[in-house]
Formats: sequence, C-alpha cells, structure tokens
Amino acid sequence: MSAAANRLRRRHGAEWRFRACGAIAIAIAIAILAALLGGILWQGVGALWRTEILLDIDIDAGTIDPAGTRDPAALAGADYGVLVKNALRARFPEATERKQKRDLAALASNEAAYALRDRVMTEPGLIGTRLKLWVPASSDVDMLWKGVLDRDTLVDGGRLDADQVAWIDALAADGSVATSFNAAFFTGGDSREPEQAGIAGALVGTILTMAVTLVLSFPLGVAAAVYLEEFAPKNRWTDLIEVNINNLAAVPSIVFGLLGLAVFLGFFGLPRSAPLVGGLVLSLMTLPTLIIAARAALAAVPPSIRDGALAVGASPLQSVFHHVLPLAMPGILTGSIIGMARAAGETAPLLMIGMVAFIVDIPGGITDPSSVLPVQVYLWADAPERGFAEKTAAAILVLLVFLAVMNLAAVVLRRRFERRW
Repeated sequence: MSAAANRLRRRHGAEWRFRACGAIAIAIAIAILAALLGGILWQGVGALWRTEILLDIDIDAGTIDPAGTRDPAALAGADYGVLVKNALRARFPEATERKQKRDLAALASNEAAYALRDRVMTEPGLIGTRLKLWVPASSDVDMLWKGVLDRDTLVDGGRLDADQVAWIDALAADGSVATSFNAAFFTGGDSREPEQAGIAGALVGTILTMAVTLVLSFPLGVAAAVYLEEFAPKNRWTDLIEVNINNLAAVPSIVFGLLGLAVFLGFFGLPRSAPLVGGLVLSLMTLPTLIIAARAALAAVPPSIRDGALAVGASPLQSVFHHVLPLAMPGILTGSIIGMARAAGETAPLLMIGMVAFIVDIPGGITDPSSVLPVQVYLWADAPERGFAEKTAAAILVLLVFLAVMNLAAVVLRRRFERRW
C-alpha cells in the first residue's frame, strides 16, 4: 500500500512541477511582452505632444504684401520665416552676432513659418498688426523641454549651446514655452525635421495597399480553394498544385518582392512606390495562406450538408455555393483577415519595389507614390535625429493598433458566424 501511495505521490509531484513550469513560462513571456510594449509606449507617448513657443510677431505688410493687393497667391508665397526670426530677435536683442542670430532662429521649427502663413491666409486683416502666436519649437528644444535629454547631453553633443539654453529658460520664465497635443503627427506626411513628421501618408498608403491586396487575393483565393476542395479531380496534377501552394506559403517574403520588382516594375512598367504594386506583391504573398485557410474551412463543413443538398435535388454547384460555402465563410474570413494582418506588417517585399522612398505628400489614389507604416518605422528608426526615436515608437503603436483591430475583427467574425457541429 505504501508503494502505491509513493507512486501516486510521485505522479502528483510530477504533474505539479509540469504545471508550475508552464505557469512560469507563461509569466516570463507576459513579463517580456509587457516590458517591450511598456518601453514602446513610454517612448512613443512623447510624440503625441509637441513643444511650442509664444511669440509677438509683427506682421509687416512691407514684407509679405509690399504691393498691398492682398492677393492670395502673393500672400502664400511670401517669406514668413523672416517675421518669425524678427520676433525672436526682438525678444532677445542681445543676440547681435551672426552665429547668435542663427542659433536664435534655430529655436523655432521651420513649421513656424507655415503656421503663420496659414493664419494670415485665413485672416488677411491681421496684416499690419502684432499677433501673439504659439509656434512649434525645434526638435532639440522639444527634447530638452520634455526632459528626454538633459542639458549637458544637448550642450556637450553640440545640439544646443549655452546661449540657446539661456534663451529657452528666459522664455519659460515668462510662460512662453508650453506643450500641446501634436495633431500634425496624425494629419501630416513625412518630413526631414522630426517635429514636422507625421504618419498620415504612411497610414493612407497602408489602407490603400491593404485594399488592393484584399480585392485581388480574397476572390482568387476563395475560388481556388473551392475548386481544389470541391471540384478538382484527385490526380498527380492537383497533388502537384497542392504541394506548390504549401511550399509558397513558406517562401520568404522578400522573394515575392523580387518577383514584383522583375514582373510588375520591370516587365509591365507599373508606377514605382505605388500602393497598386504593393498590393499586387502582397496579394501574391497572401494567396497561399488564404487558399490553405479556405480549404481547411471548407473541409470542416460536415459531409452530411453536401449529401443532404444533393439528396433534395441540388446540383453540385448549388450544393457548394448555397450550403457549403456560406457555412465555411466564417473560417474563410478569419483566415483572410489573419493573412491580411500578416501582410500589413511586412516590410521586405515593399522595400524591393521602391516603397522605401521619401514621400511627403499624402497619396490620393493607388497609383500615387506612397509609403506604408512598417516602412515608415524602418525609415525613422534609421534616422540620426533623436526626435525620430519618439516618432518611431509612436508609429509602432499605431501599427500595433491597426493589426490588433484586424485580428479583433477576425475573432468577432468567427464568434458571430461560427456554427458548432
């Protein structure tokens, strides 16, 4: 009896150790994931806010509208940067040397001139008056004000000198430095200046590319799966096709990029860096996965559904499209969305077709030059300016949210339409 009790105790002990190891492994994985996401979130939140400087700007009519016509074309082409520089020099008249004037002008972002232009274009009556206007600060000032980099790092690294730090302190003492929500991050395109860079162009490009991918891959993938699973004869040719589809699902994504470079750009001459080409390449990459998922969903439908439909007089085509396919559609949609989510996170094939180019404008169609979120993250991560580190983390967060929404849609569709047999 004691021997049996010992064996039972050992079995229970082994089971407890196995469960403990599993729980520890899960806890470690969760901790690593939380640390990764927490670090990205901690760094990326700063990109949602930007530092601004309050300036008293004399909107000199002789500078921006010397003819006095208030012509919109003339106002749009005027040099508003001079007005911003004059406002800073009036605030700090002690900056008399050429280097000091240049360093003083560097406190404000180049975007300040565009912000002033937009305000004057909206309200031409401001010409000839003095305007208090919050303008965006430069990236170095932004990093200093947010505390991302300390003063010694900025000064010793040559990013800011002692005079610039003193001017920032003087502005802060007057309440002329503050932070505000950075809406331009979501509405603007890419830029060489960190404080001006936004993800709108990459986000629109991602949506257009995914739209092309879905329109091309979903009907082709479902049609191929239906034919192979329901109608194709079982012979060596269909076996060869199935083996090739399974092999294509494991091919590295960059190979599809090389194929797109050679065929779509080299042979057909389609526009470079366009969502159309990106969608074509990602469609080729997604098709094998979608076909495999669709075939698995079709195979999961009980044979009694097909037999019952045929028994009441339905043709094989009616049996498939009226009964089998609707019941398999939740699984097909789930596999499609998961495949699309994988494609949305791809970078390598899009680099091969030129979507790594510096694109400032937001694309208006599938043939316009564009970038996508993964490529935008790649570009910003390689940028030397410290301000792009925040932008990179924030863009990663947006990409993760985009992918999470797609995966959530897959879960919702499956739970809504799934039938248990």
